[in-house]
Amino acid sequence: MVEKLSGEARSAALAGLDGWSEVTGRDAIQKRFTFAGFPEAFAFMTRVALIAERMDHHPEWTNVWNRVDVVLTTHSAKGLSRLDVELAAAIDGGAG
Repeated sequence: MVEKLSGEARSAALAGLDGWSEVTGRDAIQKRFTFAGFPEAFAFMTRVALIAERMDHHPEWTNVWNRVDVVLTTHSAKGLSRLDVELAAAIDGGAG
């Protein structure tokens, strides 16, 4: 079972992420990605989907034209876990 991050581990994990912020009222992180248009946004979502499927950890997201808003949380842990941090880093490193 994956455990929720807290204390120093949580602070250190969040400090290592660029542009991700905590979601008000939820134990989750979020980031907005903006692209030139819909095709680029959709291509980004496809790359993220492949990464998420390999990790067996899937984002909450919305897409409006050139914008993709991503929210990460681990439902089984009832909050932010290392899986969310790893997926955020993978998105930034290989899909963003």
